Amino acid sequence: MKVTPHRKHPLWLAFFLHRVSGLALALFLPIHFWVLSLALNSAAELDGFIQWTNMPAVKIVEFGLVFFLAVHMFGGLRLIALEWLPWSNGQKTLAAAALAASFLISGTFFLNAV
Repeated sequence: MKVTPHRKHPLWLAFFLHRVSGLALALFLPIHFWVLSLALNSAAELDGFIQWTNMPAVKIVEFGLVFFLAVHMFGGLRLIALEWLPWSNGQKTLAAAALAASFLISGTFFLNAV
């Protein structure tokens, strides 16, 4: 498979992660609303769901969700910076720092959840 030139740019990964994280968060939202409806309508089912969320596999998925939330937030800030600030090579460093901060935030959440 031939890689197109724009995919060789370091910020293409930032663009890709922002899109994937947005899609993952959009897919999560209906599940979140369903769980909120359990809290309002069925306390017993909510208790069962909360028990299910204590499984280690679910904790890993929660880590991914928090990671995607942080990536999407920092990606949005990167886009705002691209719109409002003049371009500089330091923006590549800021994109890498945003990814590192996303791992730090989601890793901290994961360690607290385990």
